[in-house]
Amino acid sequence: MASPSSSSHLNFAFVPKIEPKAEPLELDFPISPIGRMPNLTHGISELTSLSPATDGEEKLFTEYHRLISTLLPTSGATGSSDSTAVLAVPIPDSPAPILTAGMSVNKRRRRDRSSEMVRICSLREKDRIHFRNLIRRARITFESLRLLIKQVEAREKDFGIPRKSSRPDLKAAALMTNCDLWLNRHKRIIGSIPGICVGDIYFFRAELCVIGLHGHIQGGIDYVSASRSSTGEPIATSIVASGGYEDDEDGGDVLIYSGHGGREGNLRKMCVSQKLERGNLALERSMRYGIEIRVVRGMKIDRGPNGKVYVYDGLYKVVDCWMDGGKSGLGVYKYKLLRIEGQEEMGSSMFKQAATLQVSSLSARKGGYFCSDISMGRESLPVSLYNDLDDDKDPLHFQYLAHPLYPPDIQSQFHGDGRRGCECVTDCSSECYCAALNGGEFAYDAGGVLVRGKPLIYECGTACMCPPSCPNRESQKGIRRRLEVFRSNEIGWGVRSWDLVQAGTFVCEYSGIVLTKEQTELLSFAGENLVHPSRFPARWAEWGDVSDVFPNYMTPRYPLSPELSFSLDVSRARNLACYLSHSCSPNVFMQFVLYDHHNPSFPHLMIFAMENIPPLRELSIDYGVMDEWAQKLIAM
Repeated sequence: MASPSSSSHLNFAFVPKIEPKAEPLELDFPISPIGRMPNLTHGISELTSLSPATDGEEKLFTEYHRLISTLLPTSGATGSSDSTAVLAVPIPDSPAPILTAGMSVNKRRRRDRSSEMVRICSLREKDRIHFRNLIRRARITFESLRLLIKQVEAREKDFGIPRKSSRPDLKAAALMTNCDLWLNRHKRIIGSIPGICVGDIYFFRAELCVIGLHGHIQGGIDYVSASRSSTGEPIATSIVASGGYEDDEDGGDVLIYSGHGGREGNLRKMCVSQKLERGNLALERSMRYGIEIRVVRGMKIDRGPNGKVYVYDGLYKVVDCWMDGGKSGLGVYKYKLLRIEGQEEMGSSMFKQAATLQVSSLSARKGGYFCSDISMGRESLPVSLYNDLDDDKDPLHFQYLAHPLYPPDIQSQFHGDGRRGCECVTDCSSECYCAALNGGEFAYDAGGVLVRGKPLIYECGTACMCPPSCPNRESQKGIRRRLEVFRSNEIGWGVRSWDLVQAGTFVCEYSGIVLTKEQTELLSFAGENLVHPSRFPARWAEWGDVSDVFPNYMTPRYPLSPELSFSLDVSRARNLACYLSHSCSPNVFMQFVLYDHHNPSFPHLMIFAMENIPPLRELSIDYGVMDEWAQKLIAM
């Protein structure tokens, strides 16, 4: 990728009448190396009991401060031999990062959050790609740390060490704070933030802070305080509307937002009247100056790690502000926000649209649905076909292969290759045979989420005694979400999901007729549509990469990378994965997996999510060098 352009190419427009002052520290906790951890069981300090789905903002904020001061005491020099910080140390033949004492994290001086407000008006295409990659890198680091911390806590549980409920998301954010990895702190951006798209979804408030979308883990209104402006007036930049106040009214493009204050603890009801101060005054000042507000909506969901999701719905403007008698009979400041026209469709609307598709029959849906299931029952869930542009029904002209069709020599190994399996009668443990094949650790957590990518994953197979519910059979269980092949003017055929897709979860398999090296050479001259797995970039190495925090982190090298000597013929038979579009900033990646045979030269091509993907967003993969084969494949 081309090097990022300098900031001189960006159009920074300063907000009128607002001049910044030096900003005091936003958080009043010390930043320094992480405290000593005698062993793995004490690798991460315990947190007070907090339900993952709670809206206990006061407890959450207090806990965040406590966590920072616990993880980041004031002693220990970065990189010194006496340092008591944490580092990921790879173990031979098992390169999983293990949190140990005695080595330092990649600590850098944390920048204070600026009060200098700027608006970014235009970006070149390569700048958009650059900033999107920056955001994605930060989000992968955050999620990888969170999963790693969960993995450590799961091991503690296996050792019988009692622990209270913890918040790995807060711990991950704290580690990133110590390494100065929070984004968009050098300027307070008004309006759209480069690299963040309307409809992007997040499961944790801490992640909003990490990328700079909303700067408060606790507060619903993010603003520049009066003390940081020469005019002495606070200015609001973003809000989180999660239904925490009983007087909120949400109509989508029109939002009636209740000010903050007046509640006690986690109660939705008001206890005292609100005052026009702090965030409330900031929203009123933003209305006066015409400052656009970023709106993030919080919604309850059935899936996901904590039962809630936050959706970025774009820019709004405050058009009215008034004091009203609330439902509790007390004074509530209300703000009417109107969504600015010309933006992409709201992410929250896409959730509602996808929910409607889930419960509607094919005849009840809007025009364009040609087929309710192009797999004809071969997949675990139906795969719809949608085209409202023309009469093209090309995906119906191919035989559907839910799983690849292997050559006879490989098929003969499915049940008779002589390799043993695990003897687990319940879900597999870290001591079983299949764990050893994977270098001593399983690739997935208890919820089926890929903790980090590997050159190759050995899942439990036909010779194993563990049940089908075993977490180490994740990609064999078929698709878990309603997927759809659709047609658009921009990409031709593409794939999208009716459900949100959590980062690190299995999406589908890339399937076709498997050809040996010799068969590939013959059919290449015939101009057949062949997919070459060896040409896909190793994007799996990005998933789980925590090198920005732990400088000695090593990309997994075991199991060894397979020498791929096959291709997929998709000219006659294929599945939905063949319609994944290409992107240099993809949201899914390919992971090699073995389970029904143990020939590493012919692995299954499994597709996993690289980021949290909202419903009805196009799924994209990096095909690598866009030569003739890839262009032909995408155009089909």
